[in-house]
Amino acid sequence: MPKQNSPGLPEQSCETHGDSMKTFRWSIFSLVVLGALAAFAQTSSNVTVFSTGFSNPRGLKWGPDGNLYVAEGGIGGATSTVGKCDQVVAPVGPYTGGANARISKVTPDGTRSTLVQALPSAEDAMGDILGVADVAFVGTQMYAMLAGGGCSHGHISSPNAILKVNADGSYSRLADLSSYQALHPVASPNPGDFEPDGTWYSLISVGSNLYAVEPNHGEVDEITPDGIVTRLIDVSETQGHVVPTSIARIQNGFYVSNLNTFPITPGSSARYTINNLGGVTKIVTGVTTVVGLVVIGNDTYFLELSTDPGFPEPGKGAVVRLRGAKFTTIASGLTAPTGMTVGADGALYVSNFGTGAPAGAGQIVKITLP
Repeated sequence: MPKQNSPGLPEQSCETHGDSMKTFRWSIFSLVVLGALAAFAQTSSNVTVFSTGFSNPRGLKWGPDGNLYVAEGGIGGATSTVGKCDQVVAPVGPYTGGANARISKVTPDGTRSTLVQALPSAEDAMGDILGVADVAFVGTQMYAMLAGGGCSHGHISSPNAILKVNADGSYSRLADLSSYQALHPVASPNPGDFEPDGTWYSLISVGSNLYAVEPNHGEVDEITPDGIVTRLIDVSETQGHVVPTSIARIQNGFYVSNLNTFPITPGSSARYTINNLGGVTKIVTGVTTVVGLVVIGNDTYFLELSTDPGFPEPGKGAVVRLRGAKFTTIASGLTAPTGMTVGADGALYVSNFGTGAPAGAGQIVKITLP
């Protein structure tokens, strides 16, 4: 997820007393998630379980074939690259890697099957997981974005990358994101919470190009059909370490929202507008720990990881709608929600129990809009 560091989430950090910097990761959240599995029945009445059996589900998109495709983080592994390359510093690092991240296909009746398996997954020293971060489609062609790859994540020969995925589950590497970040550093990285290979999170398509959000460094990048990567915006340069996570296309550019740093201050996250030339402006404030963003007509829907002050808690995830200048909570009681998309039926589909739960305990839930 994006790491703050987070559970396969973006990384964020927060100032503690004095001048020290301490990193708070999803591991804090993970400690309480297991005890919350039984609390799922306390979600709002418009939330229903659509599909089950996922391991750290993350980004998800409906394909042109009418099936839902879900990126999964996997469960990490035991392969270490300590002494072979720069590592993520303690207490977050070092990572160990495994090959169990995957992409699942879910039919309209909620039946899950595995399309792609054995992709890079990584677990940090605090138990947080990175794997496949998101998927996107250009026409009928699927693309997937890896966040669990790279030498700093325990994978020497499998960098974070954009993959071109075929209908039979075979794939090829389109772009090497680890190398791009190494060669093109952002202006204001957070040295106390830095991931050399990034913690890529959201991926969308616009025309024939892809746009990827990386939270730890703080950037939005464009990838062409030929695999050429360029930076659309260095968010860190003007906004600092705000941990951008989510992106949606609008008429003359994009909306981007952010997770922000922990401890959580309710209302401290924002929606930014990025124009097609790369300028960024903070437009809307008042949301909290945003990890997903969907625009439907004139309404913007924000997926919030946890809404209360302090640190993420189970059952505190929500979906908030912005209509005009008014925020309305339209779904509540989610636990570790990590990704959101809209279906042809007009409902929202959300990855739930997206981190901290046992293997196979992740869900996709359907949210009927009021």
